[in-house]
Amino acid sequence: MSFGSRNSRPTTILLAVLACLLWSTAFVGVKIGLRYSDPFSFAGIRFMLAGLLLVPLWWRRWPGFAEIRANWKVIVLVSFFQTFFMYGLFYLAMTMVSGAIAAILIGTSPLTAAVVAHYSMADDSLSLPKSISLLLGMAGVAILSVSRQPWASPTGLSEFVGIVLLFCCTISSALANVLVAREKSDMDPVFFNSLQIFLGGFFLFLVSLPVEGLPELIFPVEYYLALLWLSFLSAAAFTLWFVLLQRPGVKVSELNLWKFIIPVFGAVFSWVLLPDESPQFSSIIGMVAIAVSILLFNLADLCRKPV
Repeated sequence: MSFGSRNSRPTTILLAVLACLLWSTAFVGVKIGLRYSDPFSFAGIRFMLAGLLLVPLWWRRWPGFAEIRANWKVIVLVSFFQTFFMYGLFYLAMTMVSGAIAAILIGTSPLTAAVVAHYSMADDSLSLPKSISLLLGMAGVAILSVSRQPWASPTGLSEFVGIVLLFCCTISSALANVLVAREKSDMDPVFFNSLQIFLGGFFLFLVSLPVEGLPELIFPVEYYLALLWLSFLSAAAFTLWFVLLQRPGVKVSELNLWKFIIPVFGAVFSWVLLPDESPQFSSIIGMVAIAVSILLFNLADLCRKPV
């Protein structure tokens, strides 16, 4: 396929990298917002706003309720796994771990996605090199987990629980990726993403009311800047990702390869922009192990395929 083709491999790679760079900034924004807000209400408001930001992009192409009824199952499932469940756990975990650690752990999502795709999709199986890369990535997770020393202090135990929650996030995200890839419907990806993000955020906000109470409305300017940026990147990155997942010939595991950018840049952004975070030896080793494992994951396939 030529470079200029809309579905060409270089274009797919470029858009995947752009989406991952956007996601890598989220950890800083979430940590800033959580200084002033509880996790579930902050997440709920963010994703409801992100869903609304996309409305002008699909309003004139409103598909009607018939198409929603025809696709309601996949909308609900993706909304649950990709937004409600995943980000409920993610925001809760972010109250327990640093932004850099969160970025590194979320970086394992391509590996988790590959395992889920292996058992869910007939044309996306694990090879021996992929399995070896998977083990390397898991070694990085183990290094981070042990370095927290959960047996030594309540803080270490809290960080370990946060790591477990983040790993559960990657499983939930992988299930959503597989659902989108398997259900290649004709629904407009922008409309689909707008609807599933808003629904997930709405139910997160409902959960926050009995758990956290009514949220406050007056916060410093940096809270609202973080909220607006997070809402924008959710709308932009998820829409890009869903468009790519529905392209012919795109595999879940290969697309997720480019998520190696997230732990690297996410950790660096956290160390540079958050004053209370700095690199630790165990964090750097874990980040390198995970990033290298993702890069190696589909190296054989990438070398065989023409660009």
